[in-house]
Amino acid sequence: QVHLVESRGGLVQAGGSLRLSCAASGTIFSFNVMGWYRQAPGKQRELVASITADRTNYADSVKDRFTISRDNAKNMVYLQMNSLKPEDTAVYYCTINVLGVPYWGQGTQVTVSS
Repeated sequence: QVHLVESRGGLVQAGGSLRLSCAASGTIFSFNVMGWYRQAPGKQRELVASITADRTNYADSVKDRFTISRDNAKNMVYLQMNSLKPEDTAVYYCTINVLGVPYWGQGTQVTVSS
């Protein structure tokens, strides 16, 4: 019932910024946890950031550099990435949990050059 589509990522120089967006179809409520995961080559998929109605959570590796936000009226979730590092290179996936069921976007490639 829920379909997620991420914006296209891109190639960014270290220290640069990039904003990812994710559009969700279906009925999204503020209490539905939304977030961003990423998977780097040879690595496990990891949680980058999550957001509820009033709280955010970040992986230590991105804290103070990334900002997650959401617009429930538009069924959108965003990830503002600043001060990007080569180790941020990964495929980024947006996600939402609805009634205990996770839904995933198709993934978008973010590459940070060194």
